[in-house]
Amino acid sequence: MILEAAMLQVKSGLTYEFEHSFKEASVLISSIEGYLGHELQKCLEDDHKYLLLVQWRNLEDHTVGFRESSQYQEWKALLHHYYSPFPVVEHFTRISLD
Repeated sequence: MILEAAMLQVKSGLTYEFEHSFKEASVLISSIEGYLGHELQKCLEDDHKYLLLVQWRNLEDHTVGFRESSQYQEWKALLHHYYSPFPVVEHFTRISLD
């Protein structure tokens, strides 16, 4: 399993609209092969900052399967105009602590 993490900084005054658009966009990402789940968390110290965490079966399900899909084009249209600056997206894998 791969964990995608993105810190999203939403432009001032647009948090309500962003949250509404994100609910709509959630249907798009969840339809992709290899998608395992996602969550959006809002920062307590900065109400314009969100943390997006998405679980993928493997890296390519995100970087190819989603990013090269028509659903991603709709995702971009719904969400990308809310961000300033544009977020850095990183991928993580769990390590064994045994």
